[in-house]
Amino acid sequence: MKRRFQIVLLLAPMLAAQPLPPLIDRELLFATPEITGAQLSPDGKYMAFVKPWKGTPNIWIKKTGDPMAAARPLTMETRHAISGYLWTGDGKFLCYVTDKNGDGNFNLYAEDPSAGTAPARDLTGLKGVTIQLYGAAPNDPDLVYIGINDRDRTWHDLYKVKVASAGKVLIRENTGQIASWFFDSAGRLRFAQRVAENGDQELLRVEPNTITKVYSCGAYETCTALRFDKDGKRVYVVTNKGATVNLAALTLLDPQTGKSETVESDPLRRVDFGTAVFSERTDDLAFTTYTDDRQRRYFKDKELEAEFKWMETKLPGKDLTVGSSTRDEQLWLVNAYGDTEPGETWLFDRQAHTLALQYKVQETLARGALASMQPIHYKSSDGLEISAYLTLPKGAPARNLPTLVIPHGGPWTRDVWGYNALAQLFANRGYAVLMPNYRGSTGYGKKFVDAANGEWGRKMQDDLTEGVQYLVARGTTDAKRVAILGSAYGGYAALAGAAFTPDLYRAAVDVFGPSNLLTMLDSVPPAWEALRQVMYARVANPGTPEGRAWTKERSPANEADKIKTPLMVVQGLRDAQVSRAETEQMVAGLRDRKVPVEYLLAGDEGHGFTHPVNHMAMLAAAEKFLAKYLEGRYQPEGTTEAGRRLAEITVDPGKLNAPKPAEEAALEVPKLVSDLKPGYYRYQTKVSMGGKEVGINTATIIEEKDGAWTATEIAETPAGTSIDSAVLEKGTLAVHKRSMKQGAATVDLEFSGGRATGKVVMNGQERNISADLGGPLFADAAGSLQSIGCLPLAEGFTMTYRNFDLQRQRTKVMRLRVTGSETVVVPAGSFEAFVVQIVGAESAGDQALIWIAKESRQPVKMVTVSAAMGGATVTAELAQQ
Repeated sequence: MKRRFQIVLLLAPMLAAQPLPPLIDRELLFATPEITGAQLSPDGKYMAFVKPWKGTPNIWIKKTGDPMAAARPLTMETRHAISGYLWTGDGKFLCYVTDKNGDGNFNLYAEDPSAGTAPARDLTGLKGVTIQLYGAAPNDPDLVYIGINDRDRTWHDLYKVKVASAGKVLIRENTGQIASWFFDSAGRLRFAQRVAENGDQELLRVEPNTITKVYSCGAYETCTALRFDKDGKRVYVVTNKGATVNLAALTLLDPQTGKSETVESDPLRRVDFGTAVFSERTDDLAFTTYTDDRQRRYFKDKELEAEFKWMETKLPGKDLTVGSSTRDEQLWLVNAYGDTEPGETWLFDRQAHTLALQYKVQETLARGALASMQPIHYKSSDGLEISAYLTLPKGAPARNLPTLVIPHGGPWTRDVWGYNALAQLFANRGYAVLMPNYRGSTGYGKKFVDAANGEWGRKMQDDLTEGVQYLVARGTTDAKRVAILGSAYGGYAALAGAAFTPDLYRAAVDVFGPSNLLTMLDSVPPAWEALRQVMYARVANPGTPEGRAWTKERSPANEADKIKTPLMVVQGLRDAQVSRAETEQMVAGLRDRKVPVEYLLAGDEGHGFTHPVNHMAMLAAAEKFLAKYLEGRYQPEGTTEAGRRLAEITVDPGKLNAPKPAEEAALEVPKLVSDLKPGYYRYQTKVSMGGKEVGINTATIIEEKDGAWTATEIAETPAGTSIDSAVLEKGTLAVHKRSMKQGAATVDLEFSGGRATGKVVMNGQERNISADLGGPLFADAAGSLQSIGCLPLAEGFTMTYRNFDLQRQRTKVMRLRVTGSETVVVPAGSFEAFVVQIVGAESAGDQALIWIAKESRQPVKMVTVSAAMGGATVTAELAQQ
């Protein structure tokens, strides 16, 4: 591989005299860490870590005192990366989960680091399962806890496994949709946590034959159990429950009585409780942390505090965390990081009082060229304090600088102090980089999050505007050279900035940002009613006239005629969250009004970058785009692969034929090549959101009844059992009837004579439905995926057809396109499949990717992404047919 140079020449001669560091190769700034997840064995003999072997992340091992060069791969997986593992309490084995044969069976394996090249032992040996590795037992050095979903594919039953003998014992069947289990220090199962059907978090006392709720908090609050206290009587819980409570605090909860008492909240009353660190040797609370402008620690152990202060003198300016320690806590692996330090890992010997460097993250990156990140504060238009981070170009005077605003995505997350590759990239190019934690950002209490309710495109946007004005007033920023760049919600903010404050920004870069909020809100699946209500409260309720008016006025797509800011738009062809049709209508409109616009369309991406080469290509384009309008500098060179990819995904707006609006789209009568077949299809479905996964049992049943097809879809969701049934006409598969039921909510509809009639009962209220359709419905309701498999699918095949929008009581137009072919592996096997993209002409919530097996024409996989569920991804894979 050709050696990459870190320093490249400056482009503009007029900038050569400025005291800026040389340009840093962006591929170095965004390089994936080669080594992660380092852990010491409990006895201190070994250090393990994850590092690629032949391109696939595997577990490596070395003796603790040996140099990193002496490490060897302990596992040699080539099919599936190993990202997580744990040591048994006695340090004799490492346990991990993987799919050895690529057959969809993820079992638990154990490796003996002292056994040389001996093969790993399969401790579970099951088929059709996905094992979850929970942790090591506190009272048995040979015991680990795992979850197995062989009884119920959706929920994992709790087991214990003796690693030395590979014996497993069922502890508890998970019949209550439990997400987390908790043991006391004696190894007794006594506590659990789950999400209720209405979205509440529930904390539960576990007894041999019963599970009892003892504490809960609402969907707008948080309550998370951590562990039992050392006496085993109470549980540490982080919570902000209560109408008068703002900041989350650490509490102790009595599982018998449900009573709790506060242990600690932020002494400065600024931020939510962060983390609690316990001594695994004594079970005592060692210290607590809070994420403010920077991390703050409060020690309970004075000896530990002294050790940290000594290390801070040796590693000045960096934040320290203990990543791993031995059982006696005499050896620690300490992670050190900072704004100009991506990360270092040190071995700390408490007895010898020595620090030995083990490895650096992105070791070839020159730290001396990086810029410092400073916390700043300013007032919002209505008096809120906004915390933000400002990264200034190293070496340049902090006066009249071109400035880039980067609002984070989410929006319910936050930026933190530390190494940030995006901030470093653009600071190195000569910009002041502002990263605000605008209202709605988490970590600053409930009131700060609630202040964003209903404020998309208004006060949330004002918080960004006030940040720019603050920097202009203090002389840091040149008001004529300000740009905004963001992805997801940050992309929305970039579009909103261009549309609603057209004189503020000289340029804007939107990456996967929703331009139509009605589109976004429509993406909540019907089965997730609790989440729908949360989103309606946080954003707007499009089911009301006020809510629909709100979404219209806050959607940049509806204000595109006001945009005069040069704009770059980045879209994924497979994005099931942002409508390509809406994006291209906006790009074409800007082109026609002679507003400078650039457009990137990645055919192999959905909502977000999964391929590093696409990310590098986008960054190269964004650098050049911003340099053009902000008079900055950029790195023209890059890898040949990234340059070639940029050429492939760049769309010339002048040649763009934007899709027609939905009402102008020509609707086609589907021409089928086959009819449905009776069958039972079971799917393994999971919902991934906020770093957590929830499994769902789903099944589709196709039956022939009374001269027609009856399709029934059953889903066991956190909101209860959902049943969707449809009657389809033989030969055409037009939908004649549809009925849905979930709890007390029901829907009953008939489609005939070009009309939809029926009623909806929800929340105790009944609503009659009567609407014109304009023609037959296709691939709507249960059996829709099987219906699509009956089409004459081929690469490049396209068509449009009708569905019925129950919320708005009118026809909606769907666009279908076969984007290519792929080999897809699901629990039911490996299939050569067509990749079918379904796009709602008006609503990105009506988008999905479907893999249809070429031979059987059955749907074997489906993926949807929901903006209204915070970017939740729903994946369904065929498990049985």
